[in-house]
Amino acid sequence: MKRLRQRLGAWLGLLIALVILFEEWGWEPLQALLARAARLPPLAWLERRIAALPSYAALLVLALPVLAVLPLKLFAVWLMTSGHALAGLLLIVAAKLGGTAVLARLFSLTQPALMRMPWFARWYARWLAWKNALLARVRASPVWRQTMALRDAALLRWRRWMSGAG
Repeated sequence: MKRLRQRLGAWLGLLIALVILFEEWGWEPLQALLARAARLPPLAWLERRIAALPSYAALLVLALPVLAVLPLKLFAVWLMTSGHALAGLLLIVAAKLGGTAVLARLFSLTQPALMRMPWFARWYARWLAWKNALLARVRASPVWRQTMALRDAALLRWRRWMSGAG
């Protein structure tokens, strides 16, 4: 039983690490993309209203993307079980990207209000320390370093090819 718990813990840790790495990769670029979209007057107006929310209203707004994406994910599972695996997978990926983008933007707008709640600030600091320690371990691993070296080499080849230097 102890061995089973250890294995389940290892798999859960791997799953959490993958989710965190995805969030880490996508959080800033997706948030920046939505920030550019917020130059449109109606979105700018909405963002100003969101940024001015009191703490608990900000917390409620932060939960909206999670709740909005849930039906899409359930529909994607239904698609997969109905013989449309690719469509379901694409819907899950799109929902994850869109949900991450909206969540990242909303968090950047509501973070000052959220940090005024002592319990949130305390748990956020703990989460950040845990996440940074996990990312440091992942980034120190040979697999990560090798993957990044392959990525960097591929990007260099791509840039040379795009510049015509062949």
